[in-house]
Amino acid sequence: MHVLDAIEQLREHAPGPVYVLVGEETFLIERAVGLARAGAVGAGGMRGFNDDVFQGQGLSAGAVIQTAGTLPMLAERRFVLVRHLDAAPLAEQTALAAYVADPNPSTCLVCTASKLDGRGALPKAAKKARALFDAKPLRAREVHAFARSEAKARGNPMSPDAADALVEALGEDLSAVDDAIERLSLYVGAGQRIDATAVAACVTHVRPATIWALVDAIGLMDDARALRAARSLLADREPPLRILAMVARQLRMVARMREALASGLPEGDAAKAAGAPPFKARELKASARRFTLPALEQAFETLGATDLALKGSKRPPEVVLEEALMRLCRP
Repeated sequence: MHVLDAIEQLREHAPGPVYVLVGEETFLIERAVGLARAGAVGAGGMRGFNDDVFQGQGLSAGAVIQTAGTLPMLAERRFVLVRHLDAAPLAEQTALAAYVADPNPSTCLVCTASKLDGRGALPKAAKKARALFDAKPLRAREVHAFARSEAKARGNPMSPDAADALVEALGEDLSAVDDAIERLSLYVGAGQRIDATAVAACVTHVRPATIWALVDAIGLMDDARALRAARSLLADREPPLRILAMVARQLRMVARMREALASGLPEGDAAKAAGAPPFKARELKASARRFTLPALEQAFETLGATDLALKGSKRPPEVVLEEALMRLCRP
């Protein structure tokens, strides 16, 4: 099951006893964690006594199991979170699998990980318990569904063309999409429908042509051209973090196009599989041919490091972005 299924369950029902959330889409993982915590312990005065967090590095499964087996204090539920479970020794993961198979019903245990070996005892136990949820990144069509679901959860139905306009403007950055939906809900008012007109009024559109020019420049290792494209977007007051997210989105399309072409799909079908419109097929195919697999891997590593730097560095974000583009353009 996908983590979106967990989010839907947690919105409609009390949390279950175990959730194992595995994948790279941290926004959805954190949304599920927040809903599970709120459903288990709420915001009451005793929350601090019933909310425990463990880290995978140096994890003691015994300590987690003991905590999860403890009755909540002056409350109905206890919440236990294990972050970065993939950093825990395999023996500790295996020990935790026994609890997952027979959990305490008065505790909600949530484990998060970027990746787990599906052959291990813990993923098998979680899958058998229907508690294993995949948090893989969403593709464009899935982001449409996510946007409409989030709008509905806020009491504002969103039209399909509004979702199209929103994803076209912001790409697959779920954090940006979610933030935009919050603003759109306030703009249209409680219970009102979000249409494409509202999106046009509230959401700044990143110019797709300029983003493609930036990605093409990276593929050609042309740092001067890449910087010109980035500065054009910055001059239009596009936040560096948004620009980075759009570059990442386009490069994911390139990677998927490369994979689709390698599998033998024709150009048009490959573009569709990559999440791109048909008229971008030829352009995307050219980009896929320019990027080797090692170059793409290095690019995503650089993008990940730059994302962290933009969120945590005190340096000017424009400088951080431009330095990243220079690194991306190095052979």
